[in-house]
Amino acid sequence: MPDTLPIWLVGGVLLVGAGFATTLLPRLRARGQERLLAWSTARAAIDSAAVSRDAAAVRVPEAEQLLARAESIAAEGGGATAARAAAGYAKEADLLWRTRR
Repeated sequence: MPDTLPIWLVGGVLLVGAGFATTLLPRLRARGQERLLAWSTARAAIDSAAVSRDAAAVRVPEAEQLLARAESIAAEGGGATAARAAAGYAKEADLLWRTRR
């Protein structure tokens, strides 16, 4: 009996490790995909705001500041929260340029 104790302990540790891996890996993958999607959305919003800025007939300083803030956040990088903030600033700037044509 004492000869099988290390085998049972190693098997138990492997079983617990496999359980952690099967729950942790999908969460990490989902978090990574969420981050990529958020940054893709932010870049699209920044590009859209830049097009609206170029098409605007009047200068809107507030919108320019919002776009600069969004571009600054995008340059620094970060997680999904930073990407959402950058997208929010860019969308707000885009809206200001579109409404003041």
